[in-house]
Amino acid sequence: MRFHIQKEPFLKALLTVGRAAAVKSAVPALANIKIDLNEKGLELTGSNGEMTINVITPYQIGETRIIREANEGKTLVNARYITETIRRMDGEDISFEVIDNAMVKIDDGRSSFKLFCANAEEYPDLNLEESGHVFEARVSDFADLVEQSFFAASTKEQKPVLSAVHLETENEGELTGTATDSARLARKTISIAGDARFSANVPARILSDVVRLFENEDVVRIAIDDKKALFHFGNTLVSTRLIAGDYPVTKSIVPSGFNYFLEVNAQELMSAMGRLSIFSAEKDCGVKLSMSDDAVEVYGKSEATGSGHEKIQTYNFVGEPLEVSFNPAFMIDAIKALHAEEVTLCFVGEMKPFVVKNPKDPSAVEIVTPMRTY
Repeated sequence: MRFHIQKEPFLKALLTVGRAAAVKSAVPALANIKIDLNEKGLELTGSNGEMTINVITPYQIGETRIIREANEGKTLVNARYITETIRRMDGEDISFEVIDNAMVKIDDGRSSFKLFCANAEEYPDLNLEESGHVFEARVSDFADLVEQSFFAASTKEQKPVLSAVHLETENEGELTGTATDSARLARKTISIAGDARFSANVPARILSDVVRLFENEDVVRIAIDDKKALFHFGNTLVSTRLIAGDYPVTKSIVPSGFNYFLEVNAQELMSAMGRLSIFSAEKDCGVKLSMSDDAVEVYGKSEATGSGHEKIQTYNFVGEPLEVSFNPAFMIDAIKALHAEEVTLCFVGEMKPFVVKNPKDPSAVEIVTPMRTY
């Protein structure tokens, strides 16, 4: 295999697939990037066994020739070394040549490197074919779904299914993403193209990685079967294993009616909670929100360090006086996810889960469970 390629798209593709390449794995070949020059262009693949990223750099983009003097072939090269080598080269044009199936020579006219390589046949067979339920969504909408749900997934290993975002299409033309760690819940619904009907548990951290790879694409094509999910956008394909298990039934968690409502400036409330959260660093310590017609105040207290409080200046409260304590980090995460200038907090009672929502976007619901503090 031999080719010349522009450095910038080559490095970009290496960095992208390198996100999935395994640092440590029971399969040594997964520490490599698979480099395959074929009729499509330069196809790079990285995988850790759970997530796989595949990127194709075409021979030509518009009027610009990206790859030239090409002889097709494939090989495996260590992901870290090939990426760092290309990153540190100064030339804008890179020559890449496999020598005796044992070494690759990389040259930019000024610097020259030789890296050991391996037979591409050693790389595991990866199923990157679409199967199961296939549909499309706007990239911006799917990014919103992920960003407004994934943060509520659990980061602990006791219940693996809670580390997922539960994707389901209960209603035709709608995709809902739900995440919960048992102390909070986040849910977002978007419109999709297609009549797929399914439910699947997709690792939250991998969905977050997928969104980070979105650039100027308009549409993401998604295929989900009983074992994997594929996300195809532009020249990039991301595959992930699903998390097995029954996701908790969460529909009953969302209250159907409320007795108290607080409309407040999102940034003002987050800033106040951020300042008073210094008193919530201890286990089981939160902040308290005290609400009435006359005043809305945030309190923080710690037996070890002291206490503080702050008045909220811009608010509208409906209901009898109410005090609710909660983890300030959970509340801040929920408000940030809504991307709203004003948020509405809806309460049933002092110790009942409450809802944080953007009054202009009913498709997103964030739920926080109160704490017993002081």
